[in-house]
Amino acid sequence: MLKAVIVDDEHKAIQSLSWELTNFSKEIEIISTFTNPELALTYLASNKPDCVFLDIQMPTMDGFQFLERLGTKDFAVVITTAYNEYAIKALKHEAQDYLLKPIDTDDLKDTIERVKKYNAKFIHSDKLERVLLDFNKKYNHKKITINTDGKLIFISSEDIIFVESDGNYCTIYLAENQKKVVTKKLKEIGDLLPDNSFFRIHNSYIINLNRIKEFLKTDGYVIMQSNHRIPVARQRKSDFLGKLE
Repeated sequence: MLKAVIVDDEHKAIQSLSWELTNFSKEIEIISTFTNPELALTYLASNKPDCVFLDIQMPTMDGFQFLERLGTKDFAVVITTAYNEYAIKALKHEAQDYLLKPIDTDDLKDTIERVKKYNAKFIHSDKLERVLLDFNKKYNHKKITINTDGKLIFISSEDIIFVESDGNYCTIYLAENQKKVVTKKLKEIGDLLPDNSFFRIHNSYIINLNRIKEFLKTDGYVIMQSNHRIPVARQRKSDFLGKLE
């Protein structure tokens, strides 16, 4: 069964869509609804539905601003609005479908089928990611595999300068000023990386020891090849020095 979240500033719109979903499909369970998009963002940071039904015109934050704040996602997004001029913009924001209010039952059924296909792709890619992860471990972590935005990204561990945590998200900083934002915790990323060349120097950072440019002992910072200045946690300093030796 698909788990869905509804984000719409109008209570009546939520009630109407909830009624449509529960009465015309036994394949969707509404796990939460929000009239406040900020609360919805907080919820989605630690919960993973299969689909989010998102209104466009909301007073504090419109739907497209919501998607920009959301960043990477591993669930389908369906735009719900009374205005048809947003269709092209919705596609550019990688929405899986676009429903006009009042929502037609046949259109809703078609949308549910698209959401099911979208999630099926994620299930298959997750299985493939696990197979590739095992392969990478066997061959000394030469590459890591990241599942993000419906794509599997292959990154050479040698190209990673450092990884920065932001709660349930991480930013991987790469050579040539590139970076990737992924929906993984820092520990999950760390498990993918080779222990001999990577070190968790701080609660929020894992660094590539081969990419250090300077170590400022007095200040307790390392300067990476990207010129980022990263703090060395006091409780990790002795282990870090041991790694350098």
